[in-house]
Amino acid sequence: MRTGVRVAGLMRAPAPTISAAFLFLPLCIMVVLSASDAETLLQFKRSLTSTTSLRSWDPSVPPCDNRKANWAGVLCMNGYIKGLRLENMGLKGEVDVNPLVSLTHLRTLSFMNNTLVGPWPSVISKLGNLRSVYLSYNHFSGEIPDDAFTSMKFLKKVFLTNNEFKGQIPLSLASVSTLMELRLDGNKFRGQVPHLEMDTLKKLNVSNNELRGPIPRSLSHMDPTCFSGNSDLCGDPLPACEISQLSPSGLLKIAVILIVLGVTLAVTAAIFIILVLRKHPAGGSIEEENKPAESAYRSTQSSSVAPAPKRGAEHGKLLFVRNDRERFDLQDLLRASAEVLGSGSFGSSYKATVLCGAVVVKRYKHMNNAGREEFHEYMRRLGRLTHPNLLPLVAYYYRKEEKLLVFDFVDNGSLASHLHGNHNLEEPGLDWGARLKIIKGIARGLCYLYTSLPNIAAPHGHLKSSNVLLDESFEPLLTDYGLIPVANLEHSQTLMMAYKSPEYAQLGRITKKSDVWSLGIVILEMLTGRFPENYLTRNHDIKADLASWVNNMIKEKKTAQVFDAELGRARESNKGELLKMLKIGLSCCEDDVDRRSDLNEIVKQIEELKEGELSDDGVDFSPH
Repeated sequence: MRTGVRVAGLMRAPAPTISAAFLFLPLCIMVVLSASDAETLLQFKRSLTSTTSLRSWDPSVPPCDNRKANWAGVLCMNGYIKGLRLENMGLKGEVDVNPLVSLTHLRTLSFMNNTLVGPWPSVISKLGNLRSVYLSYNHFSGEIPDDAFTSMKFLKKVFLTNNEFKGQIPLSLASVSTLMELRLDGNKFRGQVPHLEMDTLKKLNVSNNELRGPIPRSLSHMDPTCFSGNSDLCGDPLPACEISQLSPSGLLKIAVILIVLGVTLAVTAAIFIILVLRKHPAGGSIEEENKPAESAYRSTQSSSVAPAPKRGAEHGKLLFVRNDRERFDLQDLLRASAEVLGSGSFGSSYKATVLCGAVVVKRYKHMNNAGREEFHEYMRRLGRLTHPNLLPLVAYYYRKEEKLLVFDFVDNGSLASHLHGNHNLEEPGLDWGARLKIIKGIARGLCYLYTSLPNIAAPHGHLKSSNVLLDESFEPLLTDYGLIPVANLEHSQTLMMAYKSPEYAQLGRITKKSDVWSLGIVILEMLTGRFPENYLTRNHDIKADLASWVNNMIKEKKTAQVFDAELGRARESNKGELLKMLKIGLSCCEDDVDRRSDLNEIVKQIEELKEGELSDDGVDFSPH
């Protein structure tokens, strides 16, 4: 008879059965951990308002399943929570970080692009294993304690851009020897820039604050734009410091130098007077010798007095973000003859003819997600974007009630008008060569946006055929890009394409692949010639989804009937290309965001297509 050992209520047999039983222990421990982690996150969630984007936080489901996250915004590793990426989720309230202290494996914390308020979350300093803290584009305010970063020895990235922090920059940042990137721009920090002497620091931005004094020598190699918008900062890489800009210690050094010089000059002057008096007897005159010096003094004194430059108020002013355009002012724009181009989901568009030619003015009324200074800084950032497939922002006008964005006028119209307008012999539809060129240009422009705006979940956010203009050579120009950080969230959620993606319907959040889904819809629109109902629905609707229609046609063995009749003979002569592009478009539109192709992979596949491929060998539409 075989005997067993009863341990904690379990009968465990010897030999192989004992080993098998112990295999279940880690699983039990992980379940306990997940339950504990779930309660921790739910407690954290209760400190927030407007949490509809976190509806997937279901206590009946563990946040992490090994590396797979079951809860939106949670990053997992080996069953543990390694990060929270709660970006662009419309979160509001005064965040309470206290519950997160129990998450000992937490490495990343990101609340970027929300509407969070309150002081610096001081408990962050207790999360000693954090590598990254991203709080940019919120409304955090007040002073950050000087010792806030003392215990954070592993910290690599701190992003606090465009909040309302004030006071001194915490000196404890200088003690973080691992720091690689520091973004403090767009706040109200005062005082001096700390001496950050760590070798690891690669990127720094303290622009648009109220800082003063000399820039530390250890930061003199940084780009001047990192310090712009601080009128009292000076020293390399900015212009040299004037006396009024120096710190108290700097003024003390200069005072000592001036005292020494004063004493030296006084002694020299005394010796000079004694020698002169010896040379000229009493009653003698040295008036003639002094006249030239006196005259020179008067001349020098009068030339040093110059009228102070007058600063014009920016309020009510049209602000240009590019130096390669002829300037005009708001009054020129208001007096110009205008033609209404259309009234879109975000506002109206007008064509205005000013002295330098025609421009397009877009008027937005739902763009109050950013404060005044934050808006100015973000427009300047958009103005720096330059790519052959982006329509560049030329100028903008800020008023709380409405915003005006000014672009170059493109005479050839939008991709939507070319696809769905009335065609005839004089104005034929787009041939396959033109469509392939346009798809490649859109993909390149989108790839550039992802590189230039890496901190935005969906760098375009509103990609559709009416937001792709075509120049005279049918090169595509993306417009209405990069507006998610400044557009009202409630308005964005009902109108912008990124929020019509399957993942937003399923998870309540947009991702880096939301623009890929929009790109897929545009590709399918160009291949089929059908107007996507996706543009009209408020949310993702599988019944009105162009990708679903294409998939159903393929299942019914009607693939040949998918392609636009206006492609004509190309449906046969370019069959291989068309089928490959169709598969690319469908891979962009995968409902499961994890299975959806990423942008770099899509761009590579598109670039490999060349006009004239006849073979459709190897094109497989079955799911993988």
